[in-house]
Amino acid sequence: MNVQTFSALAEPNRLAIVDLLLDEPLPVGEIAGKLKLNQSQTSKHLRVLTEAGLVVVQPLANRRIYKLRPEPLQEIDEWLDSYRRIWDSRMDRLEDYLNSVQTVQQKNTKFD
Repeated sequence: MNVQTFSALAEPNRLAIVDLLLDEPLPVGEIAGKLKLNQSQTSKHLRVLTEAGLVVVQPLANRRIYKLRPEPLQEIDEWLDSYRRIWDSRMDRLEDYLNSVQTVQQKNTKFD
């Protein structure tokens, strides 16, 4: 997993660009318009995302279409998976505890 990926995603505008590109590839002008950024700012953000390997550029006539690369996001998902397993286990134990407390409360309510 690449630290550059996290660094690129840490900036809110770049994360918003990634969110936009989840739906479909877009030209820089459309990305800028949807995020209300100027084209120069958007191009700089896209350069960082490209250098991090998160997006690729596809030239189409006189336009540059930006497309999301799923591989870096899959790497993050795989890395997070180990943490999910830990939290799932803890949540299961919490659920068991809460169920036991609820059962005790229900038994106590019957005797009142």
